[in-house]
Amino acid sequence: MKINDIIVEGHIGKKPVSTYADTGEWQFRDKGGLDRVYNLNRVMMAVAMADGKSTKPVDMDQESWVEKHNIARPYTEIEHVMMQAALNTVDSDYEHTEKDHKSSEQPTTYTVSPCLNPGPIKRRSK
Repeated sequence: MKINDIIVEGHIGKKPVSTYADTGEWQFRDKGGLDRVYNLNRVMMAVAMADGKSTKPVDMDQESWVEKHNIARPYTEIEHVMMQAALNTVDSDYEHTEKDHKSSEQPTTYTVSPCLNPGPIKRRSK
């Protein structure tokens, strides 16, 4: 047994050679490499909005309103209390943005159907 078999140090992986199937890729991350998941989400949103014909920037905000924050939306007063207990347990910077926990539907909810009326259903006779 050789010492190299016993001591294994980490290596940076190399891109596998795939001559036939490889069409190329884009390797990217946010500047500074602080939050790759958020950056991936925003880039993929922009990809979905792009038309594939132009390299011009798409019409979308650079950052969302929550940007580098997590969001929790408890439904009930009990869940709000549970959230407060969790934030008091795990050291976190947080802000409770809405003190009124009452939920209500939009005035148009259940007044207009989102589907067109197809008319009577025609059934085939056997």
